[in-house]
Amino acid sequence: MKSKIKKGAAALILGMLAMGLTACKPSGSDSGNKLIFQIWDQGQKAGMEALAKAYTEEHPEVEIEVQALGWDEYWTKLEASAVSNTMPDIFWMHSNQMFKYADAGMLADCTGIVDAGNFAEASVANAKGSDGKIYGVPKDKDIVALLYNKDVFDAAGAEYPNDAWTWEDLTETSEKIFQETGKYGYMAYSHDQIGYWNFVYQNGGTILNKDGSAATYTDPATKEAIAYYIGLQENEWCPSQAQFANTGAAELFFSGQGAMYFAGSWDLVNLCKTYEDRNGTWDVAVLPKCPNPKSGDGRASISNSVSYATSAKGKKKEAAMDFLAYLGSEEGQRLQGETGVAIPAYNGLEDTWAKTFSENGYQIHPENILPMFDYSVKYLTNPSRPAWEPKVEVGILDIYAGNISVEEGIENIQDIVTEEIRKY
Repeated sequence: MKSKIKKGAAALILGMLAMGLTACKPSGSDSGNKLIFQIWDQGQKAGMEALAKAYTEEHPEVEIEVQALGWDEYWTKLEASAVSNTMPDIFWMHSNQMFKYADAGMLADCTGIVDAGNFAEASVANAKGSDGKIYGVPKDKDIVALLYNKDVFDAAGAEYPNDAWTWEDLTETSEKIFQETGKYGYMAYSHDQIGYWNFVYQNGGTILNKDGSAATYTDPATKEAIAYYIGLQENEWCPSQAQFANTGAAELFFSGQGAMYFAGSWDLVNLCKTYEDRNGTWDVAVLPKCPNPKSGDGRASISNSVSYATSAKGKKKEAAMDFLAYLGSEEGQRLQGETGVAIPAYNGLEDTWAKTFSENGYQIHPENILPMFDYSVKYLTNPSRPAWEPKVEVGILDIYAGNISVEEGIENIQDIVTEEIRKY
């Protein structure tokens, strides 16, 4: 930990101290050689249990219990346990929260067990604290894809998306689908990573500057792309945000009411399982590109990642670090890919994830979206992101609702992010 704690990290510590009397210990964390492994995705529990089993078969003296919590409960419990040194022995760390916990000295330094050259550059960057040290073992990487409903396309007599598609193809096909079938075309719901960020970077804009020290929402290319994305809602073929609040894009899509939407690669396995009755009626494609970008070639897809971490002060730190080293090994990363839960962060193992779909009888082609990693954009985050993210979301929704103009709304968002960066 650095000798001078930044203001954001100091605030975290003070908040944790205030919670000290109510912090609770995860069950089993002090029972012999048992390690508690906490995650926030029930859909990945079986995959994580497979990793734990493979490790304990080689280390029979160790027992690993995987506990899957909901997203909100996960972060509430993790923060509460940090103050009393009862954090789980192993846990996931999201890039949104990495700076918060790493800069507060809560995470073990994993620099010595991570060979950065083996992993995707963005995944390694997301595992670092402000001091540049690596505080987590890169787990995975993701990409945003275009999902399209083949049944709706066929009913409209429309051609399926392809690698040459642009924004114009997206909107023209959406109009054709609506006119021919009365179904929605592209469903542009309000979201950053799975929504307007992709359009911003395709247009040559940015959200933050290169080192994350300044907001760039008012950059002309950024403003233009945000205005374009929000403006899609004005078309009759796109549901309003009020409609999305009642019925999500996935539900509209799989019920045959909508033809296209963006989704993260991390959702694909769960979608295949949840909507098994729709197998063969949909597929995935690369994102349409900007036809006339302010800079660049018009291609971009936001890519994020998760890390495996352990506490800096854990009672079973040595055992936890050994398991972390396994999780970051080629063997561990390959097994993760073969379970189909996520694309491994380890370079060259992307196909281990993609091929699991056909092996399980799912008629989609995730291998089609892997080339987007060649032009992917690292997920946008900085130490103050937990403070500005919810405020930006409210600001975007205010623009959608017509409470404020796009121009003024973006200026407000720029001020919000700038102020939160200044506070940190």
